[in-house]
Amino acid sequence: MATYDVVFSKLGLEDWCSQGETSGPLSMKDLLARTRGESETDTSIWEVPFPSMDALNEACSSFPQSRELTKGLENGFLSIKDSLSIFLDPLTQPLSWFLDGALHVMLATPWWIVIPLLLAVVQLVTKSWKLVAFVGISICALAFIDHYEYAMQTLAIIFVCAFLCVLLGVPIGIAMSRSDTLQRFTIPVLDMLQTLPPFVYLIPLIFLFSVTESKLYGIAIILYAIVPVIRLTNLGIRLVDQDVIEAADAFGMTDRQKLYRVQIPLALPNIMAGVNQTIMMSLAMVVIASLVSAPGLGVLVLRGIRNLELGVGLVAGLGIVILAVILDRVTKMSLARINASQKN
Repeated sequence: MATYDVVFSKLGLEDWCSQGETSGPLSMKDLLARTRGESETDTSIWEVPFPSMDALNEACSSFPQSRELTKGLENGFLSIKDSLSIFLDPLTQPLSWFLDGALHVMLATPWWIVIPLLLAVVQLVTKSWKLVAFVGISICALAFIDHYEYAMQTLAIIFVCAFLCVLLGVPIGIAMSRSDTLQRFTIPVLDMLQTLPPFVYLIPLIFLFSVTESKLYGIAIILYAIVPVIRLTNLGIRLVDQDVIEAADAFGMTDRQKLYRVQIPLALPNIMAGVNQTIMMSLAMVVIASLVSAPGLGVLVLRGIRNLELGVGLVAGLGIVILAVILDRVTKMSLARINASQKN
């Protein structure tokens, strides 16, 4: 007799429960209990299980088990998989083109062009020769230990995904700042994207797209990293002083003029902080996305884990730390320049 037999008896569901009964052999636990003459009434209150689906199934075989719930979700997803693929494949194909193109350009261009070009961009953005020297030494150190191609692959993926995050996230943040209703509907979605474990992003995408397609890991990176730039764009525009908005209204500015000449310039520090966090989260997701064929330093980390090659994993991890420091310092230095220019 199961613990919750009495529940179904009180509800008069004995006939329904008996429909799912099978004449299979008793378990060893049931045989021992029957031999000793034990019953469910001998069970201590401390041993009473929670009335979960599996516990209720023991009392009533017609009651569904928890595995039936997860199996139902899986079958439901697989039933709409083909329809989703027909819709999503052409929509997301440009992402594969961008990623494949960026990887090809970064690897096909000689190092003596790529490295000076990266240093020129750092100097243009930060105006700091110390940071330029640090970036140059770091990249040359990675190249010296034959990690140049892996590092460039990681940077190429981050550049594409972070750019698309900003391209999509800033307009969404602006729209949220202009509509309280849209913000109420969007915040729960952002909360879900921000709290889901990174590996969970990969599960439905593996079923929808081929592992050989770049858009598989590109979509995962974008979904994971787009949240900060949306949140901080929305926050930055909402924090613009209302007195400034009223002054803009007094000058007869249109909504578009207020947005581009007042709100976005004043919210730029917050937006750049969101860009910084988006880049950092993109780098973190690139490493995890190596599980689904994303190239870069994450491949070496995965190789170190799989083959128990401690040195390979540690050196690749150090390379990721170096790239993270470079990207963080460059974006923070550019943010400091923006803040300084606004104060002047």
